[in-house]
Amino acid sequence: MSATAVRVRRRKTAGLGLVAWLAGILFFLPVAWMALTSFHSEQDAATSPPSFAAALTLDGYREFFGTGGGASPWPALVNSTVASVVSTLCVLLLALPAAYALSIRPVRKWTDVLFFFLSTKMLPAVAGLLPVYLFAKNAGLLDNVWLLVILYTSMNLPIAVWMMQSFLAEVPVAVIEAARMDGARLPTILARVVAPIALPGIAATGLICFIFSWNELLFARVLTGVVAETAPVFLTGFITSQGLFLAKVCAASLVISLPVLAAGFAAQDKLVQGLSLGAVK
Repeated sequence: MSATAVRVRRRKTAGLGLVAWLAGILFFLPVAWMALTSFHSEQDAATSPPSFAAALTLDGYREFFGTGGGASPWPALVNSTVASVVSTLCVLLLALPAAYALSIRPVRKWTDVLFFFLSTKMLPAVAGLLPVYLFAKNAGLLDNVWLLVILYTSMNLPIAVWMMQSFLAEVPVAVIEAARMDGARLPTILARVVAPIALPGIAATGLICFIFSWNELLFARVLTGVVAETAPVFLTGFITSQGLFLAKVCAASLVISLPVLAAGFAAQDKLVQGLSLGAVK
């Protein structure tokens, strides 16, 4: 490679790196703005234009955690944790054998099956809200966190099967055949052969399902009240028609976002590996 070509390649790499940094900063600015606003008083947060040199305070976080006499956020955080974690585990347990049947041991017209799974996500969520509400009301499941577990499992299962099918397609068939010749049954093959090999893809799928469940608002808002209230629903209670609430909402949003950010940071290696599986054939 000539010196000119090397210089051109370095310039292109530097240009792409600069664009990536600019895009990262652009996406990070709203989060940084929210974090800064959460440490301002309500009066300073409501000023226009905003003041960067305003005094910092923890009043927004005190209001969120109920130290000023407001409602405690812990029941809502616990409900969100239970609904998100349990539904994600259920999705993974159901999606793994389904993806195995569609990739390693494919059924007839498996592409049509995958399209059917994805077609269930094409229906607007609000279109199914009334039937689900009537079912929950007649079954006595309103304001019940286990209803959210069932809903989140059914809502995330199609996308989980679609993702894990591409991940499991990368598992060598020879390894599975060797395990079968040694007498291993299907549950053993899934747990001890397929799952360890496809662990990055499973982790990526689980993280995405957890994020979808944690952030879901529409069904939680309509189907829960006080007992099964989730964190996003609790957050909307800070928005009122009277008074200032911007700093309090920013503080609450930052706290509620921390579990998702922590999970993404902890599983970032597995997430990158999982999402890149099957990218290069």
